Amino acid sequence: MAQNTPKRKIKDSVFTNLFQDKKYLLRLYKALHPEDGNVTEEDIKDVTIKHILVDADYNDLGFSVGGRLVILVESQSTWTLNIIIRALMYLIQTYHDYFKRIRQNLYGSKKVDMPKPELYMIFTGEKPKNPPDTISLSKDFFDGEKIAVDAEIKVLYQEDEDNIIGQYIIFCKVYNEQRKKYGQTKKAITETICICKNRNVLKEYLESKEQEVVDIMMTLFDDEQILEAYAEDIKNSEAREHARIMLKNGRITVDEIPDFFPKLTLEDAKELEAESMQLA
Repeated sequence: MAQNTPKRKIKDSVFTNLFQDKKYLLRLYKALHPEDGNVTEEDIKDVTIKHILVDADYNDLGFSVGGRLVILVESQSTWTLNIIIRALMYLIQTYHDYFKRIRQNLYGSKKVDMPKPELYMIFTGEKPKNPPDTISLSKDFFDGEKIAVDAEIKVLYQEDEDNIIGQYIIFCKVYNEQRKKYGQTKKAITETICICKNRNVLKEYLESKEQEVVDIMMTLFDDEQILEAYAEDIKNSEAREHARIMLKNGRITVDEIPDFFPKLTLEDAKELEAESMQLA
């Protein structure tokens, strides 16, 4: 029987928590556009889409500066071109909200004003071989064909201690190393914070919000454990259902069930036999 995946409320990640602060958001923008030196915190408008109930966490960020609309999406561990689709969908939703907010008439004859989009992916996992500087819908999904709508994304993965994007990537790499060492424990988090502060990586942020960062990351640990338990429960349920059908059709005996389905014990097999007899 199909089961519904439990909905989870979005919680802050370090990524979203860090850049909620206009001070750090300004540093991020200047890392992307060092030539634009006159921009201030007041010039930046946060347009991050607020998810309420979703199936997975999104580390996405949107903001506008003058005539630019900047969208950043984060890929934490696995290199995937599917991030292009996510960025495109995020951009479309952001434009939808933008036109709704400023009340421009999309059905009128006058051309509407719209900010120029810039799409970025911050990749914090292991680099692929010959990593590209940009990825796009046309190039990576349609072999470079001309298509009605394209999306080009600049990929950021440089561990540069001189700007906040590079420092965030370093933070994630240090965290991955400590997690391998200490597992999903508070020690992995506190060691990460200590190492990064000593290296002057996000030092100001980590010193001012250390306990908040620990709480955020411990909560993410809890979420992962809940999802792992849920996935295990689904696997067990599926194994029971397959074993029940095979038992009913005479394709397997009770004693053979644990051999065919290692997740099921002989006691489970006897329960399934009893259930089948009751339904007969």
